[in-house]
Amino acid sequence: MAIENNNVVTLNYVLHTIEENGEKTFVEQTTSDNPLTFLYGVGMMLPKFEENIAGLNAGDKTSFELEANDAYGERDDKAIAQLPGDMFKEIGLPPVGEVIPLQDNQGNQFRAVVIEVTPETVVADLNHPMAGKKLNFDIEVLATRPATEEELSHGHAHGIDGNEGH
Repeated sequence: MAIENNNVVTLNYVLHTIEENGEKTFVEQTTSDNPLTFLYGVGMMLPKFEENIAGLNAGDKTSFELEANDAYGERDDKAIAQLPGDMFKEIGLPPVGEVIPLQDNQGNQFRAVVIEVTPETVVADLNHPMAGKKLNFDIEVLATRPATEEELSHGHAHGIDGNEGH
């Protein structure tokens, strides 16, 4: 069955960033024991990612690159937050480089990277860690199937076979 909207897709991928000099840097990969399973066409994945796997079938392999503006966007040098040190009094000040969970006024959750710490302030970079990066994906489609009614109503996949609870 070819990948199309409202299909559950299970695939393995290897993700690299591509540096300005053309060199690839390994980021992450899935395994057959822990593949990526998602509901295709409902906005869970990057639109250009989905566009590049549309129509593929189980067993198909492909490789593609996404420019930063088709992935996580360009870096915004103004996306830096000065967080009061008091925010961390219960858990302690985080070290530089730590990824911390944050929430905006609308309840949206996201992560930021700590770039500077003083007793009064934690400076965090709010850019997505992949912002400004060109991405290279090597994909192998493991399975595709129609989503169940329950998956469609929930807006996400319930595992490879549709029976995973949550």
